[in-house]
Amino acid sequence: VMSSSSSSALEMELFQYIDAHQSDFIQDLKEWVAVNSDSVQPHLRKEVMRMMVLAADRLAALGATVNLVNLGSHQLPDGQVLPLPSVILGQLGKDPQNPTVCFYGHVDVQPAKKEDGWNTDPYTLTEIDGTHLFIRNLYGRGATDNKGPVLAWINAVETFRALKLAMPVNIKFVIEGMEEAGSLGLEKLLEEENQSFFSDVDYVVISDNLWLSRKKPALTYGSRGNACFFVEVECGSKDLHSGTFGGIIHEPLLDLIALLDSLVDSTGRIQIPGIYDSVAALTEEERKLYDSIEFDLEEHRNNCGVKKFLYGTKEEILLHLWRYPSLSVHGIEGAFHEPGIKTVIPAKVIGKFSIRQVPHMDLSAVKQQVVEHLEGVFSKRNSPNKLKVSMPLGAKPWLADVNDLLYKAARTAIKTVFGEDPDFIRDGSTVPVARMFQTITQKSVMMLPIGAADDGEHSQNEKISRHNYIEGTKLFAAFFLEISKLH
Repeated sequence: VMSSSSSSALEMELFQYIDAHQSDFIQDLKEWVAVNSDSVQPHLRKEVMRMMVLAADRLAALGATVNLVNLGSHQLPDGQVLPLPSVILGQLGKDPQNPTVCFYGHVDVQPAKKEDGWNTDPYTLTEIDGTHLFIRNLYGRGATDNKGPVLAWINAVETFRALKLAMPVNIKFVIEGMEEAGSLGLEKLLEEENQSFFSDVDYVVISDNLWLSRKKPALTYGSRGNACFFVEVECGSKDLHSGTFGGIIHEPLLDLIALLDSLVDSTGRIQIPGIYDSVAALTEEERKLYDSIEFDLEEHRNNCGVKKFLYGTKEEILLHLWRYPSLSVHGIEGAFHEPGIKTVIPAKVIGKFSIRQVPHMDLSAVKQQVVEHLEGVFSKRNSPNKLKVSMPLGAKPWLADVNDLLYKAARTAIKTVFGEDPDFIRDGSTVPVARMFQTITQKSVMMLPIGAADDGEHSQNEKISRHNYIEGTKLFAAFFLEISKLH
């Protein structure tokens, strides 16, 4: 184990190298962003394949052993069969004295076109001075989601190699090219490799999300799951005319509106009996994590353009975004929605809603509670219509222990690089990959973001700041040292 003075001298050496090679690291990102590796649109699949080979070559250049695992193909709704991009399983270092850290990232991107409202070409990484003093932003699709973070990790490894320093950790890489299209084939691969590739992995690190604030680093330790529901009401086989049948039948759309209206009250509280029963109780230790979190309520409100939130304090808002379930109604299929008037009574309508899941909620129990509640409301209406409730999709929440070694190491590394303690945050949306790694490998999983809250992933003018990209590279290098000290 290193003394703290020799360890900080080592950090200085690493950080100086990273600062001196900024332009090389940015050039690498420019080359990666130039590949339109959009996994969503079929005609760009060959670009995704090309991106996988680029990433594999880059790891091989570090001295890693790289396996491009073929996942076969998949069929699109239109019947077209497309090859799935290979997944990279890479490995660097096999020292049994060192901990083995597995890094997950993806190199596919969301669709982007200049005419969607980009100020620059989305596939030409463009550096522009930001509105804030000293901030320079690197604009391009994939800059923050997820090519920048994947490269920052690789840059950190490269820094040790270039300085001929022994790696303090063994590293494994899982890099995929289908994340934006639902990570097809990944879960099966993790299960197949669990006894082999993952058998000696100690920790899993995912860097595919953002800080909560523009300036303050964050560590993510949980995300909500999601249970999606369809509620279908049908009166017969064909649409009817309201002049001929209005006033004498039970209209499906009225039934459906009553059903949807019974789900949530105007304060946002879910009205389904029993839904809150198994929600984990808030501990004092957990509540304390919320005090120091940097979160600008007004900025968040302005960003979404609403007049006011359901809650007035930072704590209440974050609690309801992260650790309490929420129910949202998404739409009604089969109802007339075009401009103008059409006096139709739709024969069959389908309401769509979802419930964000939090720890200790059980998907099958939630499904049962929803079905019983809706059937109860429906039976009181004495409607002869057919009701059908289904749950086409259910994703479980993910939660890690913030006192885990992994989080301790990352916290120290953040303090070293950014000079402050991170916010411990959760994600209100669903991060299937974190849950997938945790469930299958049973290792501790951490999300270690380097992107800032305003990076605009999936949006126009996506960017990562030069500062976050370079300091993020230092963070990963410092993290390797910290986890090897604690392990």
